[in-house]
Amino acid sequence: MENFTSSPQRNHSAGVWTDYSLQYKVTSSLLLLLICALGIVGNVMVILVVLTTKHMRTPTNCYLVSLAVADLMVLTAAGLPTITDSLFGSWVFGHYGCLCITYFQYLGINASSCSITAFTIERYIAICHPIKAQFLCTLSRAKKIIVFVWAFTCLYCVMWFYLSDIQELVYDNVTIITCGYRVPRKFYLPIYFFDFGAFFVLPLLLSAVLYGLIARILFLNPLPSDPKDKKKNGHGNHALSNSTSCKNSRHSSSTATSRRQVTKMLAVVVILFAALWMPYRTLVVVNSCLDRAYLDTWFLLFCRICIYLNSAINPVIYNAMSQKFRAAFRKICRCRAKGSDKPATYSVALTYSAVKDTSMVESTDHFTTELEELTVTDELLSNQKMIYRERSDSAVTFSSF
Repeated sequence: MENFTSSPQRNHSAGVWTDYSLQYKVTSSLLLLLICALGIVGNVMVILVVLTTKHMRTPTNCYLVSLAVADLMVLTAAGLPTITDSLFGSWVFGHYGCLCITYFQYLGINASSCSITAFTIERYIAICHPIKAQFLCTLSRAKKIIVFVWAFTCLYCVMWFYLSDIQELVYDNVTIITCGYRVPRKFYLPIYFFDFGAFFVLPLLLSAVLYGLIARILFLNPLPSDPKDKKKNGHGNHALSNSTSCKNSRHSSSTATSRRQVTKMLAVVVILFAALWMPYRTLVVVNSCLDRAYLDTWFLLFCRICIYLNSAINPVIYNAMSQKFRAAFRKICRCRAKGSDKPATYSVALTYSAVKDTSMVESTDHFTTELEELTVTDELLSNQKMIYRERSDSAVTFSSF
C-alpha cells in the first residue's frame, strides 16, 4: 500500500534529497499515533467483548470480529511503519520487514473487504429470506466462512512476497532506502487494478444492491404476521387471546426496530469504508495515468489518515449505534457501578415469527443470526410462563377425563 505513496520529497531531477519539514513530522506523527492507538484499543475490545460474552457470539458479530482482526492488521502493519517513515524519511525495517509488512498490509485490506461483503450477504439472507436464514445464517456456518475468507486472502496475498523489495535511491547528498516493487511498473499496475476491482469496486457494488433490497423490506414492507397465531388465538379465552396478541404486536414492533438499527449500523460501516478509502484509491488510479505522479506531502498524509481512520472508527460506530455493544464495552472497562446493576433480563432470539411461549425459546436459540435480539423484561417473561402453565393445566384436566 505504501509503495504507491512513498518518497514524496525526493527530487530526482536535481539529484538532491529534501527531508520532511519539522511541522510535517510533528503533525503526522501525533495524528497517526493517536489514530493507531485508539484503533488498536477499540478493535481489541471488540474481539474481547464477543469472545468473552456468551450472548454476543452471533454470526454477525463473528464477521465483525473478523473485520476487527483485519483492521488491527492494517493499523499495525501500515499505520505504525508510516510513523517511522514520517520521522526518518527512510525505510528502517530491512529486507524481510519490507516483505512481511507489505504482505500483512494487503492481507488486512483484502480480509476487511471480504468480511464486509460476508456480513452484508448474511444481513440480506436474514432479512429478505428469513426461512432460509434459519439454516444458512448459523454460528457454525459463519465460522466456516470466516476461515475460508482468511485462507483465501492469505494465499492470494502471497504474491506480494515476490513483488516487493527494498531499493536504494542514491542522491547527491544521501542514499535513501525505500520499500517498493521489484518489477517494472507495467507488471504491477495490472495486478493493482485487479486487486482494486475485486476487493473494492465489486464489494461496494454488491453492498449497494443488497442494502437497497434490505431497505425495501425493512422500511417499505410491513413485518409479516404468523398465520398460526390466528388459529391459536381463535380457540382460547378472548382475554388471553387479546393479551397474547398485544404482546406479539410489541414483539413484532421491537423486532422491526431492532433489525433497522442493526442494518443502519452495518450500512454506516460500509459507507465509511467506501468514503475513507476513496481518496487513496482515486490518487493511485490518477497517478497510474500520469507521466509524473502527483505526490503532494500533505495530501498523501490526508489519504493515509483516512485509511487508518477507517480501521479505527468501527468500534466507535458499534458503541454509538448498538446498545448491546455499548453495555458490553462498559462492562469490560468496569465503568459500571457495582450497585447500579439492573434486574436480570432474558434475550430471546427472534425471527419474523415472534416466540409465543417458553417452550419454543430453546428450539430457536441456534437460529440467532444477529445483534438484533429483543431484550424481554422479567415481567413479560413471567406473563409468558403464566400463560404456558394455564395451557398445561387445561391439557391435564382434559386428559384426566
